[in-house]
Amino acid sequence: MPELPEVEVTKLGIAPFLEGNIISKIVVHQPQLRWLVPDEVHLASQQTIRSVTRRAKYLFINTDLGALVMHLGMSGKMRVVDTSLPRKKHDHIEIELNTGKKLVLNDARRFGSCLWQSPDEEPLKILRALGPEPLTDDFNAKLLFDKSRGKLSPVKTFIMDNAIVVGVGNIYANESLFKSGIDPRRAAGKVGLKRYQLLTENIKLVLANAISQGGTTLKDFAQADGNPGYFAQHLLVYGRAGEECEVCQTPIRSKVIGQRNTFYCIHCQK
Repeated sequence: MPELPEVEVTKLGIAPFLEGNIISKIVVHQPQLRWLVPDEVHLASQQTIRSVTRRAKYLFINTDLGALVMHLGMSGKMRVVDTSLPRKKHDHIEIELNTGKKLVLNDARRFGSCLWQSPDEEPLKILRALGPEPLTDDFNAKLLFDKSRGKLSPVKTFIMDNAIVVGVGNIYANESLFKSGIDPRRAAGKVGLKRYQLLTENIKLVLANAISQGGTTLKDFAQADGNPGYFAQHLLVYGRAGEECEVCQTPIRSKVIGQRNTFYCIHCQK
């Protein structure tokens, strides 16, 4: 599943091809994605794209009349290709530009979405309860500490709650907790302020490093075959159950927490 760094890199990859250009037309081949694609998305036709922004894992293609709000879901990818290129299987939405290029949303599992946000209406329901962005000053140790008091849920589940902080998906929650020496099974309310300080720093570091690594693939969003190159990373614990911890050589363990696979070292994380 694309997580925040992949979505940020997607934004950086597509923005140069979209910003300042005019949407010629929007073709919806499959309207039934996670939510039904509303007819209002066609309001963006003939509009200039002012900017491409991100909030959590949602991408906003902003025009004067409103914004296309897009989500990659579990399997979605975006690519920029020549308008003349034929449609591929699972290409559900094509946003054609006056430049002869088109932005294509491909989503085999159809958990992605394309919605419309008007500037004179209240934010879409899916956007109203989102917590702060993890790479901003609004996300800090005091926020985590204050919101965690009395919570018995595992700290990993806590930091993956988008109402607490957005975009800390499964991979990056595992990696950040390992680098902070915090057992993912520990109750969120039992983690002290100093440890949340370290965790906050590591969440920011892990996400920023992932985005930096992904920057090497930006050119792939407009390859001839239109295959965006999501990036490989060196992961310390995620997906390494049974392998030796790189710090202490203890075998990495796995456990399902909150319906998500969790990886940790019983020696390094307390």
